Amino acid sequence: MPGFFFPHSSMTELNRKDDCKLAEGKIHKKKQKAFGVDLKNYLKSMVPHIEPGIKTSSSRNVMLSAEEVTQWSQSLEKLLASQSGQGVFREFLKSEFSEENIEFWLACEDYKKTKSDHLHGKAERIYEEFVQSDAIKQINIDYQTREATAKRAQEPTHTSFDEAQKTVYILMERDSYPRFLKSKAYLNLLNQLQTNTSK
Repeated sequence: MPGFFFPHSSMTELNRKDDCKLAEGKIHKKKQKAFGVDLKNYLKSMVPHIEPGIKTSSSRNVMLSAEEVTQWSQSLEKLLASQSGQGVFREFLKSEFSEENIEFWLACEDYKKTKSDHLHGKAERIYEEFVQSDAIKQINIDYQTREATAKRAQEPTHTSFDEAQKTVYILMERDSYPRFLKSKAYLNLLNQLQTNTSK
């Protein structure tokens, strides 16, 4: 029975194609795992030894307690009032590809504290990054709010972004926040801290 003859070069080409497909599959799996790993590492930095009263190794020396994490479930306002809460919520929003919402909200909070002579530059940056129709991190606001915010940003005051910020806050409160409270990330963190407290 006659055999097939492949020149050496075409065999290595076939092998290369198979290797590429294998590598692509591995990269895809790695990307899927990446978020879980990132969140796990973030949470580990928040609760390094999962022991109550131990400060984390992060630069802010954040200390998480079961009580604080429980308070996050009372309102979005309480969650965002906590630096750790902001961090954990931001990681959750990244998993949903909507981190621009919290980034915009935080940028607005910072903007309100800006000295008057720096308002123009910051207003321009926030508008270009989040509000304009082709912004890289465009927030989900209606046309009227976008137009009104664009006008206010041209002659900025400390309240230029208030309407847009309120819209984004309501969107997070009604949409992402309830899902966050049911997420494994939040429930696992709370469970770990509660387990330690009861030890």
